[in-house]
Amino acid sequence: MNVDDVDTASCLELSEGDSVLTAVDLPLRATFFPLGFPLEVSTNSSAVIATAEASWKHFRQKFTQAPLELRIKVRVDEDRGTTLPPTPVYSRQWDTLLCVADARNVFACDLSNGRSFGSITQSVAESGLYFRYHLLEAAALAMVTALRAAPVHGACVSAFGSGILLCGDSGAGKSSLAYATARAGWTYMTDDASYLLLDVRDRQVVGNSHTIRFRNSAPELFPELEGLAITPRAAGKPTIEVPTAELPGLVTADSAVIEYIVFLNRHHTGPDALVPLSKSSVLPWFMQLIVAAAQSRAIQRAAIESLLIVPIFELRYRNLDWAVERLEQLAASGR
Repeated sequence: MNVDDVDTASCLELSEGDSVLTAVDLPLRATFFPLGFPLEVSTNSSAVIATAEASWKHFRQKFTQAPLELRIKVRVDEDRGTTLPPTPVYSRQWDTLLCVADARNVFACDLSNGRSFGSITQSVAESGLYFRYHLLEAAALAMVTALRAAPVHGACVSAFGSGILLCGDSGAGKSSLAYATARAGWTYMTDDASYLLLDVRDRQVVGNSHTIRFRNSAPELFPELEGLAITPRAAGKPTIEVPTAELPGLVTADSAVIEYIVFLNRHHTGPDALVPLSKSSVLPWFMQLIVAAAQSRAIQRAAIESLLIVPIFELRYRNLDWAVERLEQLAASGR
């Protein structure tokens, strides 16, 4: 489906007596704190509240901004079946992000005001992973990354009081190296997605320290993961998702102040090394994830530029133990 060909009004079925533009009775309300930010969820379905609880039950309030708002209307399926919609298509116009799975499952996110509304079927609301991954968490994070924090495609760990962002594209080895450092006694914060706060300038990032996700080949590196089931995903690469509370001895934190940024390169053919990089060479990489509304894009860029005052490196390695030792030297001595 090409979202540019979608009639938004038709998708939301704005028919007389059932228009999402009129008042909708959403009697169930609850407040959650994804990444520590207040989020008010209003709905007419207990399944939505239960799924939100599963997504964010481990997070506690960390910030005091006005709550973001997420309203979700669940409609009874007229021809209810077991087939879920395809992966949603996303499109942004001005300050609105539109998420369309099919004509009966649509989300619209107002990125300038932190308000989202979704109209979904009962079968999608009860689908668990599909609803969480593609719609519920996607809408919440869209608002967070538009107004509260700049997203960074990086893991985060810390040692000796120094937070280190481990950056790189998908498959760079961020999760494996983050876990390897945590096994060595470092503090673990997140495995793949960090969020740089916008309202402070101390390079503070937050993330989900409650789960760590591995490629299905991870047991080859970490024998303790042998036998763990592949987590079924609605889309994307197969993963093993493990609550960090189930990994003995792991120390976690929900935030860190970044002192170093390290880009991972496991495929370099030369000797292992930690090589300095310039701010100008990495700024475009950081900005590619910024999808904020026009009025806050400049704020996000300023936050990223403030982050990039720290030393930036490329870690060229093939051996995981060597990489952990080299990072520990960096955290301890700054070189």
